[in-house]
This record gives sequence, structure tokens and C-alpha cells, in this order.
Amino acid sequence: MRALVISDIHSNLGAFEAVLADAGEFDRVICLGDVVGYGPDPEECVSLLRELPNLTCIMGNHDAAVLDIISTTHFNHEARKALNLQKSLMTKSSLDFLSELPEKLLLDGITLAHGSPRDPIWEYVDQGGIAWAAFEYFESQGSLVGHTHTPAIFIESADFKVRLLKPESGDRWIPQERFILNPGAVGQPRDRDPRAAYVIWDIEENSFMFKRVPYDVTAVAKRIEERGIPSIQARRLNLGR
Repeated sequence: MRALVISDIHSNLGAFEAVLADAGEFDRVICLGDVVGYGPDPEECVSLLRELPNLTCIMGNHDAAVLDIISTTHFNHEARKALNLQKSLMTKSSLDFLSELPEKLLLDGITLAHGSPRDPIWEYVDQGGIAWAAFEYFESQGSLVGHTHTPAIFIESADFKVRLLKPESGDRWIPQERFILNPGAVGQPRDRDPRAAYVIWDIEENSFMFKRVPYDVTAVAKRIEERGIPSIQARRLNLGR
């Protein structure tokens, strides 16, 4: 069974469609949250996501914010403006879908969270010390997270030390120890590579293939500006940061 693992679509329909076209056949979809936020097409991204087979989706901080589950006061001005606009672009059906998403879930022996198993909504697992603490908050062999917008694997060794792998597109990884894996971002990568990022998880083989795919960044950037979303979000797409 092949599972498409995605995170941080962030209302970027062009990037999302490119990932789906590039991924080939898959049996299951795992989305690690932040379907909305930043980009120009929140409604279209939620609608497309809901059509995918055997979908499991986790709530991200932007999903929670557009629902007023959490306050937007912790977001920067540009992110707040985008979220406030997106509320007016989404149907009740799509908002209801987001409202039903869990913050944390165990699926096929893997713990799913947007931020981290310790703090599913907000915590960034972006350094070894945070990963080390997060390992205490799940019992499964691995955890899949998003939120940092950067592909990464944190591995807990037998002596409880944590090491970091930074996978490239095309890298295939088979876990031997406990791990926290981030597939990177579909809609707003932040590793200075503007290509959309995703992972294919072969569940029977228990292997993870990291992938990147280009898309029409210029078209999405133009649509961001047409929507009245702060132009910094368009510039970030080109820079991959």
C-alpha cells in the first residue's frame, strides 16, 4: 500500500495539483495539517483534498485559526490578514470539515501531529533538543509531523541521543530506530527550494521516499496579489523561505 504524505498545503492549489500529478498511484492520503493560510485558494484546496481516497487529515494551527479555535494574535500581521480574508472565501461545508479534524492520531503504528506529539498545534520540531523532548510524548516507532515547512528526519538512537537527517528529493529511507519525520511543505517550502515537497510511504515495506516537484510559482504569486493577500506571501514562494 502506498500512502501520499503531505503537509502545509496553505491554500496553494497550483502546488497541490502538481504534487497529485507527480505522485502517481496511491492508496491512501495522509495530510498533516495547515490546508489553509497564506495562499489564494483555501476553498479549492479543501475541496480537492476531500475528494482524495482514504483520507486522514490532522488539524494545523492555520486551520484552527480560520475556525477561531485559536486566536490569530500569535500570528504575524501578514498571516492574520490572509486568514481573515480566507474566512470569507470558504463555504460552511469546508469550514465544518476543518472543524472535525483531530489534533493528534495514531494510524498504522505511526503517530500523526501537525506541530509535534508534545504540542500538536504549535510546537516546531526544528532542532534536536525539541525532538528529544517530543519523543517522550508518543510510544509508536515513529511520528509524522509538519509545521516547519522543511523536510527532515530526527532519529532517536539506542543511547537516547538524537541525530538529524536532511533528505533530498529522491532519497529513500527505511527506519531502523524511532523517528520523527517531516515531509516538507506542499504550498510554502522554507528550505530555499521553491518546489513543492511530499513523501510516498510504502506501508508494507515501511520505506519513505522524499519527492520535490516544480509548479507555476509565478501564476500562484499573481493570484495571491489579485486576492489582496500581502505580497510578501508571493515573494516567499519564489524564494522558498
